[in-house]
Amino acid sequence: MSGATYQGWDLSEEEREIYRQRSKESSRAKAQALRGEGPKPIHPINLPRLNPENLMQPLAQNGGKALSLFSGCGGLDLGFERAGFGHLAAYDILNEAGVTLTRNRPQWKVFAGQEGDVTKMDWRQYRDLVDVLHGGPPCQPFSAAGRQKGREDSRDMFPEFVRAILEIEPLAFVAENVPALASKKFSGYVREIIELPLAPRYHIARFMLAASDFGVPQVRKRVFWVGFREKAKAAKYREPEPTHDWQHLAAAKSKQPVQLSLFSSCDRSKKTCMGVREALGLPDIGIDALAPTIRSGLTGPRHTTSILSSVSAQKVWEKILIWPNGVAGNRQKAHLFVAKNGHFRLSVPDCGIIQGFPESWSIYGPTYMALGQIGNAVPPPMAYQVAVSVARALS
Repeated sequence: MSGATYQGWDLSEEEREIYRQRSKESSRAKAQALRGEGPKPIHPINLPRLNPENLMQPLAQNGGKALSLFSGCGGLDLGFERAGFGHLAAYDILNEAGVTLTRNRPQWKVFAGQEGDVTKMDWRQYRDLVDVLHGGPPCQPFSAAGRQKGREDSRDMFPEFVRAILEIEPLAFVAENVPALASKKFSGYVREIIELPLAPRYHIARFMLAASDFGVPQVRKRVFWVGFREKAKAAKYREPEPTHDWQHLAAAKSKQPVQLSLFSSCDRSKKTCMGVREALGLPDIGIDALAPTIRSGLTGPRHTTSILSSVSAQKVWEKILIWPNGVAGNRQKAHLFVAKNGHFRLSVPDCGIIQGFPESWSIYGPTYMALGQIGNAVPPPMAYQVAVSVARALS
């Protein structure tokens, strides 16, 4: 999902000053570290063990054409590409997202910034050209961090996504968002804004998926709507089944560290999802876990290089000895900039892997912007499985 237009929080001047001083202190410490004047590095530069490309075995071209809205840094786009779909075009309001997509796929047609403003588009130009329209409208109107103002939030773009579906009339569509949108609080919104306008023309399925069920080492759930124009195609549709088991990582939720070898409850018919330490190639400390949900660097009272999402998430990060505050731009900088508590400092490429992006997929922009794109993205392996399920129904 795209980062959309950022909306800051109303803060008192005293609160703003606290943030300023913290930022200045962090900047000074970082500058000292990069000059070699900080604490001696204690963690070697890590070599990740997880290659997310292995979670998305490329399929032969199926002849389907996909159009991407609210593309962000391309989580859905990459998943659909690996599942065999052709790429018609991508639209996003963030210029940086456009650069990310263009640098990774120069052959793609990408519209970003003002050109990517979906509210200005007449989508009828794509009628009869699109097999699958996919997108994750901005989640901020429905997420806790975004204040859950729903339709009262100017960033609510779901009506625009519905308008695009009705004007294009694709064979199928895929919409994605945060689990809160499927909660009772937004049931009226979902019924009135999403499902009722589309019901006369589309047969719609709704379901929830967890990234860890598809090998992504992170606690991240998302709700999906998949709709088909033809009843016969909809009748064939089956939502993705989990490919990975992660129950062995429940150790991180216990009050005391538990040796992973004690866990033998894995479903042997599935592959095993790596914990975040294993995925990043960190030393075995006898305990591992799924990473807590990565927070977008564009969500909250200020742009930030922290991916910390909650107090409970902080406890998990501490237990697995990883520092989620102040992510570094690359692994060399993370290596030099020793965290206050001595824990392993994350880098942007590490966060990409935690989100399911392969190393080959570079994210453009300053650190906070790169983290914002990553944190707002659909994990590509999850998108891949949805794309495969849609392709099967359309075949």
